Amino acid sequence: MWWPEGKVCGPCFTVATRTRGICPGCGQDRLLPGPPTPDGGPRCGECAGIPHDFHCTRCGTEGESYRRGTCARCALRDDLTAMLLTDPADPAAMARLVDVLCRADRPESIITWKRSPKVQALLASLAAGTTPLTHEGLDARIGTDGRTVDHLRALLVHHGLLPYRDPYLARFEAWIEDKLRPLAPEVAKPVEQFAKWHHLRRIRSTATPDATARGPVHSAKQEVTETAKFLQWLWDTHHRTAAACTQQDVDEWRASGPTTRKQIKTFFGFARRTRLNTAVDVGSYTARTRPTLAQDQRLAWLRELLTGNSESRPYRVAGILLLLYAQPLVRVAALRTEAITIDPATGQAAITFAERPIPVPGGFAELLRDHLEARPNLRTGVAESPWLFPGTIAGQHLHPNGIMDRLRSLGIELASGRNRALDELVTQMPPPLVADALGYSYQVAFLHASAAAEPWARYAGLRPHP
Repeated sequence: MWWPEGKVCGPCFTVATRTRGICPGCGQDRLLPGPPTPDGGPRCGECAGIPHDFHCTRCGTEGESYRRGTCARCALRDDLTAMLLTDPADPAAMARLVDVLCRADRPESIITWKRSPKVQALLASLAAGTTPLTHEGLDARIGTDGRTVDHLRALLVHHGLLPYRDPYLARFEAWIEDKLRPLAPEVAKPVEQFAKWHHLRRIRSTATPDATARGPVHSAKQEVTETAKFLQWLWDTHHRTAAACTQQDVDEWRASGPTTRKQIKTFFGFARRTRLNTAVDVGSYTARTRPTLAQDQRLAWLRELLTGNSESRPYRVAGILLLLYAQPLVRVAALRTEAITIDPATGQAAITFAERPIPVPGGFAELLRDHLEARPNLRTGVAESPWLFPGTIAGQHLHPNGIMDRLRSLGIELASGRNRALDELVTQMPPPLVADALGYSYQVAFLHASAAAEPWARYAGLRPHP
């Protein structure tokens, strides 16, 4: 390619045809392939004297030519039309699917995605009607390639082609069946009742797009797993069922194993309510120690995350939210951009975790603004994402475990750091104010105040609600 400055190499041409903005020459928002001038930035093709026409011959969009004069979006539509609209079983549904896939902010990513043989097989089965365009139809394909199905399902839900369904809840239902399969019948029946009547019914009633079932499902899996282990041991060792279990059996089990065995407590609460077993009382478990990070270590980590380069910006922001505001990573991952407000006059930033916005210190405010302006993973098939930490799956936020792994790999002790942050906060203001601002219960706030040896609790007006 020859321009007024001479021959342009391939990489430079690619960069030039992907640069957009306000042209300093004509003042229009256009493609800016021309080199910058001493008194301004890159210019549009006409102002730079570049004779090449950068408009798509199909839709007229100005940008990089992808295939024979057409842009990537038009090329993608041609490919999908050939794949999905050549004698489809349901023409209307496939036309909607083509439209959804072509709405991607970066259509090149969908072009790359559909080159996978597994993706092509999935799309072909949808077009032929062998896989219905429903949640149940996609569920049947999970065994072939779960990641491909999850990505497509997320796009369809985000764009309204499928109704919302909590992904964690759906996987939990399948997980229950897998968990029951190897158990003895005498064990499987009470475990199934506990998993479905107690956990599944409760989680179904509370899961919404704004409050996913990730946390409840994680806890439920742990309790169901420990219950199944205990009841299987009870049957194998004493040939007794849940209904015939004695207090001695429970005490023996808990005394001879790790602390995770305490999680059978919920099952026996359920057994008492349903009259399955009213003879057993599993007492509460109290942790012997509470990990706490030294204050100088917490401050050192805050400095590193604020000014260092040991991790990418999103994970630095997440780590600061944990160490500065004592926020659990489950809550950090699910923060929305609307939780951040910036005063246009002063530039002061604030963040809302619960009832009222909290000021953000200057250094962190600057890092937070930079993150908002350049959030990653915004080209996963959706034009906009409400999440402060968008995930790699369309319409979803980063998984808390992913953030946890990245921060732990740095050496940050997460529980210790969060405990220290909350300890410090309740030494600076009354615990009820901290609880209201950060989304904690009054009981938790006063426990941390007690651990920090603060005298707030002696004030009658600040005692926790009964």
